[in-house]
Amino acid sequence: MHATCVAIKGIGVLLRGASGSGKSDLAYRLITEQGAHLVADDQTVLTLDNSCVKAACKEGWAGQLELRGLGIVTVPQEKDVPIGLVIDLVDRGEVPRLPEPAITELLGSQIPLLKLHAFDLSTSAKILVAAEHLPRFGFPGTDGRLGHL
Repeated sequence: MHATCVAIKGIGVLLRGASGSGKSDLAYRLITEQGAHLVADDQTVLTLDNSCVKAACKEGWAGQLELRGLGIVTVPQEKDVPIGLVIDLVDRGEVPRLPEPAITELLGSQIPLLKLHAFDLSTSAKILVAAEHLPRFGFPGTDGRLGHL
């Protein structure tokens, strides 16, 4: 899948968006500001394991993140993590002010979905808040931890 994935406390957050939408930039901020680890940059391999969607990196690219204008940097990595949240990166004007709970389907599994703008300074913190408070945001069946549906 054309997406970047980071792990926050062992759970995958899939960042989807067009080329130049800020996937790698946001991943880098999640790593440096929120303690996330890189799973895969730009191309994420998804598999289904006992109805759990897992993310992994293409062979040979582990820990490698491309920062536009700088090049390839090495960052902390994690392997094979369950996806618990999908972030669609959109233009600032497309971010809903008070979003209704939304889901997306990956390999037949339903995963909570948020729409955010990658280049807002608070986006990495918003992702951490969402990860910690999914039930409060109306995602049925969650128990307060990212990825537990």
